[in-house]
Amino acid sequence: MRIGNHELPNRLFVAPMAGVTDRPFRKLCKRLGAGHAVSEMVTSQKALWHSLKTSRRADHQGETAPIAVQIAGVDPAEMAEAARYNIERGAQIIDINMGCPAKKVCTKWAGSALMQDEPLALAIVEAVVQAAGAVPVTLKMRTGWCQSHKNALAIAQGAEARGIQLLTIHGRTREQGYGGEAEYETIAAVKRALKIPVVANGDIDSPEKAAAVLAATGADALMIGRAAQGRPWIFGDILHFFAHGTHRPAPRVAEVLDWLLEHLDEHYGLYGEFTGTRSARKHIGWTLKTLPDGEALRQQMNQLDSSAAQQAWLRDTFTRLGQQFERLPAANDSQALCA
Repeated sequence: MRIGNHELPNRLFVAPMAGVTDRPFRKLCKRLGAGHAVSEMVTSQKALWHSLKTSRRADHQGETAPIAVQIAGVDPAEMAEAARYNIERGAQIIDINMGCPAKKVCTKWAGSALMQDEPLALAIVEAVVQAAGAVPVTLKMRTGWCQSHKNALAIAQGAEARGIQLLTIHGRTREQGYGGEAEYETIAAVKRALKIPVVANGDIDSPEKAAAVLAATGADALMIGRAAQGRPWIFGDILHFFAHGTHRPAPRVAEVLDWLLEHLDEHYGLYGEFTGTRSARKHIGWTLKTLPDGEALRQQMNQLDSSAAQQAWLRDTFTRLGQQFERLPAANDSQALCA
């Protein structure tokens, strides 16, 4: 699997998710099996490039190559400048965001809202490709703006003609958000029409679903988002299933604790004590919800107001969990942890 001159170790990608796929999370997913990860979207608005939020999103320290940065905006010249700016700071792949369904993004005509204006969408692609030069440009989009306006095929063909080197499609319209079920017929139609690699995204939450989506779409790779929250080892699970046709055992409790603590160390380092402690809660909570008494555990953890307290609580909780189970139990296991 290649993107431009970059050889990827496998065909499983981490989806760019605002507020989730920061550098610590991307590094963890890559360590646990993901072959590629794309950053949270970075705005094309130059006035915001030096903000704390954007500087954190553009921080790639210690991240394995290739470094892929997603940019978002509505003006071709600004998007071209954003591409050059991020390349100067280490981006080895530029990804264009035409998939985000968030209202605050779409009301500014960025993200998936661009799919309503095909000439503008393709002008942005052309400007970014030209600005990036030898750096490959990829595109992430949806099937269309709404059910009655599915134009993924038209934009995909236009984007390929203007030089993008890989296309990812989330199998929903913007109107659907993350509701309902993803459909894969549109992705399959785009794959048949294009020569560049096509990546399928949407509702891939198990090894069986990964295999089914590949079969249904003929896609070259898969992108996984929400299913990796709290379960970043899903990439390794899928790779094992593809290689052997069987499920590997759940990770050991001690392994999960090590992964969590490693992730948190990087997380606190990136965000600082105050913000890091609070933003870490969602990452810890996603893992806890899969455990017996998960909601009660999450509520306990959310009362902690320091990084040291979070780490100590996790060590104690997972030590008790490890005394009952060698491997991570499912949420429906009858043995309680909060007694």
